[in-house]
Amino acid sequence: MYTAYLKHLGQARLLRVIADRNSPQGRTIRRGEAQLLNFASNDYLGLAANAGVIEGARRAMAEFGLGAGASRLLGGGCTLHGELEQRVAAFKGTAAALVFNSGYTANLSAIPALATNEGAIFSDELNHASIVDGCRLSGAERFVYRHGDLSHLAGLLQASAREPKIVVTESVFSMDGDIADIRGIRELCEAHNALLYIDDAHATGVLARGKGSLTHFNIQPDDNIVQMGTFSKAFGSMGGFVAASETIIDYLVNCARGLIYSTALPGPIVAASLAAINYVDAHPEVVETLHENISNCKRLLLSRGINVPATPTAIIPIYVETVADALRVSEYLLARGIYAPAIRPPTVRQSRIRISLSALHSDEDIERLSASLAEAIGCL
Repeated sequence: MYTAYLKHLGQARLLRVIADRNSPQGRTIRRGEAQLLNFASNDYLGLAANAGVIEGARRAMAEFGLGAGASRLLGGGCTLHGELEQRVAAFKGTAAALVFNSGYTANLSAIPALATNEGAIFSDELNHASIVDGCRLSGAERFVYRHGDLSHLAGLLQASAREPKIVVTESVFSMDGDIADIRGIRELCEAHNALLYIDDAHATGVLARGKGSLTHFNIQPDDNIVQMGTFSKAFGSMGGFVAASETIIDYLVNCARGLIYSTALPGPIVAASLAAINYVDAHPEVVETLHENISNCKRLLLSRGINVPATPTAIIPIYVETVADALRVSEYLLARGIYAPAIRPPTVRQSRIRISLSALHSDEDIERLSASLAEAIGCL
């Protein structure tokens, strides 16, 4: 069975393979002997190899060691964990926050805990796999609304008599780079007494001076909004978090299985996340540089006849017709020293090259990318 399935994937050119690098994450990466300009990383602010972030981790390792040794509830956490949670709450404007081992774990833990068997979940059809899996793990009735279609969402909310209701959406969609209408969704949640759960993974550190989607839409956090995010993207570290009211955070401490039954994140990782948040607050210019690169890249691509979404996010999808086309474009770029792998089904329905921009990219890097993409697409 497994061999046959792998053979099928190979014939359909959908077989996934691991491509490890032998260098730090950054503007360029090294794979084997090849030095590649990197447009595949979610390290949006270039903090994964930032000296201050690394130094924070080094100091914590000297003070707290490496392994955590136990779950947070059994003494696996150190004082840095609580400090990071206070810092996240202040950064996201909430009363409290809770750290998880990854963004995936946060969604897989918080969504089932909050939904309950009696409730209903309303999820955008393009939500991340971690949201989909979190919804499946819950005992709640599940409704999937058409991507960004608030009329469809309103009808589903109106038709359901279940309580509690939870609407779950990414703020910035990870494969398309578009932004959910958080203001419109929040108004629907208020009208139908629903909790709004926002996956802010690709907005935190990027939108609104790095504060994320609520600040982008000028919405004040309240007790009926839950913000989930990660440290592994714009903050260049590892882990996830949920920022919400004290009641919801206390509830998750008692009900979120991924927190209760997982060994805590190591202290050095927590310290790196703390250093990264502090860096973003102290250096707003790094977010400004990222947005200058976003604007520049989109302008150059449009000037070369390549359609791109008009959104201020660091994710730029370049859609193509077929899997083979996506692989051809990716291989063309790779031959010219640019790493931008093809994204194919089942991750997405329409194959594409997903360009991911960083504050570290130079104008020359972006010019090289846009020119090479235009050449590659012209050869299809």
